[in-house]
Amino acid sequence: MPKINREDILLIAQNSNWSKAGVAKFLEEHVHSDKPSLRKFLSLLLLGLGISFSTAGIVFFFAYNWAHLHRFAKLGLIEGLVVLVFLCLFLIKASPLVKKTMLVGASVLAGVLWAVFGQVYQTGANAYDFFLVWTLSVAIWSFVSNFSPQWVVFMVLTNITLILYAEQVAHDWDGALLSLLLFAVNSLFLLAFLILPKFTQIKTCPTWFTSLLALAVVTIGTVGVSGGIFDKANAPFVFLLLSTIIAFGVGIGYGLRTKSLFYLSIIPFGLIIICCAFLLNISEDAGMLFAIGVFIIASITLLIKTLLGLQKKWNT
Repeated sequence: MPKINREDILLIAQNSNWSKAGVAKFLEEHVHSDKPSLRKFLSLLLLGLGISFSTAGIVFFFAYNWAHLHRFAKLGLIEGLVVLVFLCLFLIKASPLVKKTMLVGASVLAGVLWAVFGQVYQTGANAYDFFLVWTLSVAIWSFVSNFSPQWVVFMVLTNITLILYAEQVAHDWDGALLSLLLFAVNSLFLLAFLILPKFTQIKTCPTWFTSLLALAVVTIGTVGVSGGIFDKANAPFVFLLLSTIIAFGVGIGYGLRTKSLFYLSIIPFGLIIICCAFLLNISEDAGMLFAIGVFIIASITLLIKTLLGLQKKWNT
């Protein structure tokens, strides 16, 4: 039986003799959040805000007092904070969620430590070296904790490292090759997080995390293929195009199998953008622009109608 939401209850109440007291009681028991749920939400919200504001305050402290601190004070303070966080992880009695959240804060502090080290000694390294070392520093923490926000930090650092390496070192890489590498890396991580929990004892990641990774994969594939259409076709672009087609097809199949409207909305939307780029590459005159506008309106209308139909079908 599908879950009854607030709109269904109000519709039933308007067309029946259901008393207001009965409606209020039913909403309180089955629709509205109870006190334990609100308490859990507030605790998670305050925990996240506390760690975020603490790490942001540390970053701004070093930025504001940089000229007034000795080099040993700069390094000693940030190293002491990292050590203090790990002492708290091992010594204090707290829930695993609190400790893992503190580990995310320690991951940010590790980046601050490497930034301070690079500024104090003026190593002359490229920006990608900084993010590469930062990524390697938090990699083991990500694998050990298997905490979704920690994985978000690791994945963001990994993508930034690849992008900066392409800009500062691999000057012979074109946009298609970089997009192909980013697409492959994020796709492999998405597949790992979706498949490994089914065959191992690894805890299943929350839906928001896999959806965020899927959005990153679709965005990279869409932007990469759309940009490659306007450039001269080469081997990396062909591989990127084939990989995107295969991944989008698998994603649509996965969305239909799991009844996920998220996958069934972002992937067709990416295909619409790619088709628009293809049409725009053919011609840029007023007639083609008008045709692209009509295509966007028609395709999005059809997509919305299809999604509404699937939602209605799955909810019955």
